[in-house]
This record gives sequence, C-alpha cells and structure tokens, in this order.
Amino acid sequence: MSEQEIIEITPPGPEEGGGEKTRHFRSLRELLDTASHKEIMKGMAQMGDAGLADPMPFPFLAMVGQKEMKLALLLGLINPNIGGILLIGPRGTGKTTAVRSLLDILPQVERSTCFYGCLPEDVQVGGIDAICPECAQKFAANESLTRPDRVRLVELPLNARLEDVVGGIDERAAIHERMRIRRGILAHADRNLLYIDEVNLLTNEIIDAILDASAQGTYTVRRGPVTATYRARFLLIGSMNPEEGRLRPQILDRFGLRLIVRGLDNAEERLEAYRRVRAYLHNPRAMVTQYAEEMSIIAEEIQSARKILPQVTLPDNRATRAIDLVQSMGIDSLRAEITWFEAARAYAAADARTEVTEEDLLIVAPMALRLRRSQFMSDYFHSQKGEEDEMTGLLNSLSRLASP
Repeated sequence: MSEQEIIEITPPGPEEGGGEKTRHFRSLRELLDTASHKEIMKGMAQMGDAGLADPMPFPFLAMVGQKEMKLALLLGLINPNIGGILLIGPRGTGKTTAVRSLLDILPQVERSTCFYGCLPEDVQVGGIDAICPECAQKFAANESLTRPDRVRLVELPLNARLEDVVGGIDERAAIHERMRIRRGILAHADRNLLYIDEVNLLTNEIIDAILDASAQGTYTVRRGPVTATYRARFLLIGSMNPEEGRLRPQILDRFGLRLIVRGLDNAEERLEAYRRVRAYLHNPRAMVTQYAEEMSIIAEEIQSARKILPQVTLPDNRATRAIDLVQSMGIDSLRAEITWFEAARAYAAADARTEVTEEDLLIVAPMALRLRRSQFMSDYFHSQKGEEDEMTGLLNSLSRLASP
C-alpha cells in the first residue's frame, strides 16, 4: 500500500459490542505495529471455552514484538525469489509459532490441474510436445491448464526418511503390477512453503536432497527401471537453536534472509505476550475473531503486492552503491545482493510502489547481509596470497624474457 493510500477498518458498531471509531493505516509497517500493540478484548479470557483442540493457528498479527521476523516472513510471501528465510534464536521466542501462523494469510497461486503437473510455461519453453496429450488438447482449445489455489505450508519432520523427502515406489500400485513412484515431500512443496524446524539437526543426505532441489527447481527420482521428475519450486523456511548445533554452510547459503530472534526485552511486552497466549489457549476462536479484519487486510495486501512485483524496478545508481557496500564488507557470494535487491523490491511492492528507494534498501539490508562473511575463506585466501604473488612475479619475468 502506498504512503498516500489510507486503509480504513471500522470496528463493529455498538449493537455488535464495538465502537464507531475508524482506524487508518498508511503502510504495511503501521498495520503490523498497530496490530502488535492491540489490547486483548476485555473479558475475553472469561468467555466460554471453545475447545483446546481447535485447529485454528495463533493469529500472525497477534504476535508481540519481533518486527523484523514478521516483516521477513511477509516479504517471503510477496517474493519467493528472496531465496528462503532462516530464523535463529533460543527456544521459546516464537519462531515456530510465527511460521505456522502464516496459514491464514497465505496468497493464492495458479496450480496445475494435471496429474503430471503440466503448466502453460512448459509450452512456452518446450513447445506443445512438452505437455501430456490431454493437456495439449486443452491448450489447443484455449482451456486453462491451471486453477487458483492457496499456497500451503508443508512441514518436513526431523524423522523423515530420504524416501519420504524425494519419493519412492508406490507399494499399493506395485501390488497391481504397476511400478509407479509416489511424490515426496519436496514435490508436495512445489509453489508452497517448505518449513523445517530444527533445520540444523537434519541428516546430511536429507540436506543434500533439499540443496539439489532448491538449486534446480526440479529433481529426478530413479528407482530401478522407473524414473520420475518433479518440480520443487518452494520458499524454504528454517528455524534453529544455535546451542543445539551449527548449520552446514551449504544449506545456510540457501537462506536469503537471516533473522536473529531474541526474547522480548520489555517486561510489559512479555506480560502482554502471556495474556495473548493464555487467551488463545482458552478460546482460540475468539482470539482469531478479534484479529480477523486486520488479517483479511494483510492477506489482500500480500496478494496485491505479488501482482505489482513484476513492475518494481531498482535504479542502477542505487544498485551500484549497494554493491559497493557489499564488497566493502568482504562478502564474496553474489547471493547477498540478489537477496537484498529482491527483498527491497518486495518491500516496495508492499507499499504499492514500482521503484525501490534508498530507504527500502536500508530497511531490509540487515536481514539480507548478516552471516554472509566466512572467516575460513578469508584465512584461506590470505594463506594463498604468497603463492599468487610468487606466481605473478614469475609470469611477469617470463613475459619480459619473451618480449623482443
């Protein structure tokens, strides 16, 4: 939403138990701040118990504090090209709760209606032969190959086997003498969010499979004579407690935004967080209802920002200055500026603007640039400097001897 655009929310009237005051939000940040500081409805905790097994997730906007974490998750929903989000912090700081609370604000995508996953872009890249015969007939008749569907949150459990992740032989089909590979978790995560809690505790073979799939956007499974290729274009979200173990550099590099999630410092905020958790545990439906309007607005804003995103540009002069800063920090990976610029584009789209500003770059820079430098690589390059200098000197001497 733009700074000029004002979004109004009118609470229920007196006959509905509310007031008549209208609230105005001028930006996505203001909406986040207002919802975070919203007071729990008086008497809510005394309302009837709605059942502790109610499947409703904790409202995203009801989380107290943690502005940077919430902003990063919203940017990931707007622009999956940021390359993933990693939440690092001690236990009990709301990392998993924040990710699972995204369920009510996930945007919609166009999903294939075909068993084989045929999409219109397949025709653009490989021609009509790139899709199955049934979809080819639909395409020729100008029938849609996709349908709108909400993005889903797919969780990868720590006890998952490799076959669970990539897929394996469908045993029920094999009983009927048909060899077929069933889809794994990575295939189910296509165009969805893939969330891994305690990502630093995954086994190496699972990490390798995720790395290959996220790098290519597809992966192939071979089980004897049967082969299947699946799409795996997902936004990877991970959370971890660093005291339980380090994360392999290879998978750390796959997370574009890195968030340090600390506990709340303010005693009043901690008390308010307790009140909200207590109210949610006692009556989830009432808690969700209290934030329903704000959650609906932010879901619409995310969808609108996704539509604007392709038109958002970053002027070369601003990009060049930003790259100078990345180089001055001694960061070698090109993914640093790719993530930084894509996050800034998402932030501009959230404000309904089509050009990235200096302020946009400054706001998202910390989450895009932290944990990028490698002391090992710095020491390694320093140790090689002597050899490089000696080789350059010898080559220069040879060049002088060879010249007439």
